[in-house]
Amino acid sequence: MTWVVFLQNVANGLSLGSLYALVAIGYTMVYGILRLINFAHGDIFMLGAYALFYLVLVFTLPWWLSFIIAIVITAIMGVLVERAAYRPLRNAPRISALISAIGVSFFLENVGLVVFGGRPKPFAVPQFFTQDYSIGAVRIMNLTWVIPVLSMALLLGLMYLVYRTKAGLAMRAISHDMETSRLMAIDVNRTISLTFAVGSALAAAGGIMWALKYPQINPLMGIIPGLKAFIAAVLGGIGSIPGAMLGGFLLGMMEIMLVAFLPALSGFRDAFAFLVLIVILLVKPSGLMGQEVKEKV
Repeated sequence: MTWVVFLQNVANGLSLGSLYALVAIGYTMVYGILRLINFAHGDIFMLGAYALFYLVLVFTLPWWLSFIIAIVITAIMGVLVERAAYRPLRNAPRISALISAIGVSFFLENVGLVVFGGRPKPFAVPQFFTQDYSIGAVRIMNLTWVIPVLSMALLLGLMYLVYRTKAGLAMRAISHDMETSRLMAIDVNRTISLTFAVGSALAAAGGIMWALKYPQINPLMGIIPGLKAFIAAVLGGIGSIPGAMLGGFLLGMMEIMLVAFLPALSGFRDAFAFLVLIVILLVKPSGLMGQEVKEKV
């Protein structure tokens, strides 16, 4: 492999990894506060892509405005899912909330099949994203660098929210002890809703950029990316936002390099991601940046 091809694969790995990181953060934020794996998160990812698709196609809004509105709509959907499916089970056994999460996932997928149709739809990509340019002998499409740059901007904004604002302080307090947070006059329900809104907004951004990268959408498009983002969250340390970011970038880079160095195994690309999950659970269950947490009895 020449250095030119290697650099192009590095760029592709960063682009894919940044998408995994955006979605993985939604998993890790919800788990950090509720100790719940939101398996409907991949379907929120799908709703973001469809929201943009119809805003551009039906309402003929400018692409940049549709991007913002689609993220807001999807964030609201995330809050509605939390209020309808998770809040009533706040004090129920965790298995009940887990079953509810799986049920919401199937519900959104099947509603999507009924409303949007099962046939994949072509996703219009603005011309700017398809243009490419050369850096020496390396040719890079605009979308390849736009995705990591936009992803990093969103991730930096999230870090500011979590570590520099009162809302972020409330999130971190609830993640340590929900009952004590209530005694300290923290509005737990509002903070959890904000967490779902932020996580869903990031998933929507990830879904839209995924549709730009692979320009075809369908109601089941969030299943595999959602599962891989979950693997990325576990790899980095579920419950850790920096860990989810690291896990996403690592998983994306490993997938691209697997295909680049071992093209004969490209058909096992998805299987490789699940192999990573098995290995990390066997070797370091807390993840690369996670902390060992003992279950309360």
